[in-house]
Amino acid sequence: MNRPTRIHAPGAIVAALFLLTACSKPEGGGPAAAASAPSVLTVEITSPSTLQWPQTIEANGALAAWQEIIVSPETGGLRIAELAVDVGTRVRKGQLLARLADDSLQNDLHKQQALVAQAQATLDQATSNVQRAKAAENSGGLSAQTIEQYRITEATSRAALASAKADLDATQLKLRQTHIVAPDDGLVSTRTGVLGNVVSAGTELFRLVGQGRVEWRAEVDARQLAVIKEGQHARVTLPTAQTVDGKVRLLGPVLSTDTGRALIYVALPTDSAARVGMFASGSVELPSTPALTLPQSALVSRDGRDYVYTVDGGGKAHSVVVTVGRRQQQRVEVLGGVPANARVVAGGGAFLSDGAQVTVAAAAASAASR
Repeated sequence: MNRPTRIHAPGAIVAALFLLTACSKPEGGGPAAAASAPSVLTVEITSPSTLQWPQTIEANGALAAWQEIIVSPETGGLRIAELAVDVGTRVRKGQLLARLADDSLQNDLHKQQALVAQAQATLDQATSNVQRAKAAENSGGLSAQTIEQYRITEATSRAALASAKADLDATQLKLRQTHIVAPDDGLVSTRTGVLGNVVSAGTELFRLVGQGRVEWRAEVDARQLAVIKEGQHARVTLPTAQTVDGKVRLLGPVLSTDTGRALIYVALPTDSAARVGMFASGSVELPSTPALTLPQSALVSRDGRDYVYTVDGGGKAHSVVVTVGRRQQQRVEVLGGVPANARVVAGGGAFLSDGAQVTVAAAAASAASR
C-alpha cells in the first residue's frame, strides 16, 4: 500500500514569496534606479539678469579729412626758393610753408616807388600853379581859360599819383604773396612743390588736413539713418585693431542712387591713431534698452545653433535652444528661449547631454540672482 506524499506548507510558501519578490524587483529603468543614478558633472547655477545696454548699429567706411585745404601761390611766374615744411608737419595758421624768389618784384617795387615820387612832384607843381592863378585871377593878369587849364592839370596830376600808388600797392601785394603761409591750423598731408620749379598761380604746392581733424565716413541704410542722431557716441576699430571713440557730427542729407545708402560723419580726436585713407569698421551707440543677459560661458554652440542647459528640481539638465543678440563684457543678450527665472548652467555645458544628471554646487546657489 502506497503511503501518501506529505508537503510541508511553510517552506513552499517561503520559496514562492522569494520568487515573487525576485520577479517584481525593479531593473535599471525604474524610479529607484533613477534616483541613485550617478552625477556626470558638478555645475554652478545662474539666472538671467536684466541690464540696461545700448543698442548699436554696425557700419563700415573710410577715414577722411574733416576739411582738406589746398595751398597754392596767388602769383605766378616765380621760382620756388624755399620749402619750409614737409609731409607730416603740424602747422599753425600764418606759418611759412614756402617762399618764392622775389628779385624781379623787388625791382618792380623800386620802379613803382620812383613813379609815385614823380607823380607826387608833378602834382605839387600843378597845385602851386593853381594857387598862383587864383591869386592873379581878380587882377586880370590871366585869362579864365588859362586858369581852368591849371585846374585841369592839377586834377590830372592827382589822378596820376593815385594810379602810381595803386601800382605800388599791387607790387607790394605780390611781394607779400611770395611768402606762402598756412591759411589755417592743420597737418601737411602732401607736398607737390619742387624746389627751383617756376610755378603758375593756382599750382598746388601743399595739401593740409584742416586742424588735423580726421573723421569716419560710414555708410548706413535708410532704416539705420532714421534712428541715428547727431552727438551719439561711436566706436571705430582701425585696421591696426586699435579702437577710437568719436561722436556723430553730421548725417548725410541724401542717399546714393546707386547703393541706397547714406553717409554719417563721425568726428574723431585729433591725437588718435586714425589716418586719412584707412578703411575702418565701427558701431554707433543708440539709447539704452533693457537686455535679458547670461554669462557668455553659459552658451553652447552646436550645429550652427546656440543652446543653454537648464536644471530642473530633480537635478537633470535639459538643453534649450536660445536666440542671442548683443554681446558686452563677457555677457550675451538672450532674446528668446529661457524665462527670466530659469536655472541655467553657468559653465561647462559642452560636457553635458540632454537629460544628464548633475550636481549643483552649493556656492553657486547664492549667486543665482546675479
